[in-house]
Amino acid sequence: ANWVEDEQPRARLSRYGASEMSTAELLAICLVSGMPGEDAVQLARRLLGEFGGIGGLLAAPLDRLRASHGLGLAKAAQIKAIQELGVRDTETSLVKAQRFRDPSAVAEYLRKRMGSLAHEAFACLFLNAKNEHLGFEIMFHGSIDRTHVHAREVLRRGLEHNAAAIIVCHNHPSGNAEPSQADITLTRSLSDLLAQVEIRLLDHIVVSTHSWVSMQMRGLLWSSTTNSDEKACFWGVLDRFSCPV
Repeated sequence: ANWVEDEQPRARLSRYGASEMSTAELLAICLVSGMPGEDAVQLARRLLGEFGGIGGLLAAPLDRLRASHGLGLAKAAQIKAIQELGVRDTETSLVKAQRFRDPSAVAEYLRKRMGSLAHEAFACLFLNAKNEHLGFEIMFHGSIDRTHVHAREVLRRGLEHNAAAIIVCHNHPSGNAEPSQADITLTRSLSDLLAQVEIRLLDHIVVSTHSWVSMQMRGLLWSSTTNSDEKACFWGVLDRFSCPV
């Protein structure tokens, strides 16, 4: 499309700043170009409408993006790169602020990291004795049950990281973050195994595209052998059980 210079999104950003731009204009700059009969801003507006806003667009799997009219591999990859940069910025902020002690902040980070995955996956966040970040790994893919999640592999990686605590997470592609009975059973078995080598399982967080549930907050983390003193030393007193976004 032929733009009057002052109307070009890049020119407007340079003159007024990014905070004064609409979401469609900012997305148009990232997309770089439109398509025949549809300039970049028009394409951006259509995509925002099609995916229910910027959150839905960024969270969409690559294949879903590529299926949308006007999005080839290049533009779809640009959108996924934007999402990943945002997740990494969140991770960096958590590390610098030592906010891995804040269960809500951790859950939101994990939602951004895993909530939009098209297939179920299981990950571990490894922490030291001060709840500082040591590493994050997606370890298993497939249904989260005893067949696919190998507790001794989680234990092995925890020891290799010299972790004092672990937060585990998995996603529900269905969009419903409610934990299943299999999720609860696996979590308690894993907690008991890790306790044998004095690694604390701080939480098991289930995420979806728009929500998360903390099993610790729900009181679902504890096995029958966990006493009240052990429960008290994990996250502390919490008053939120889940968080829709």
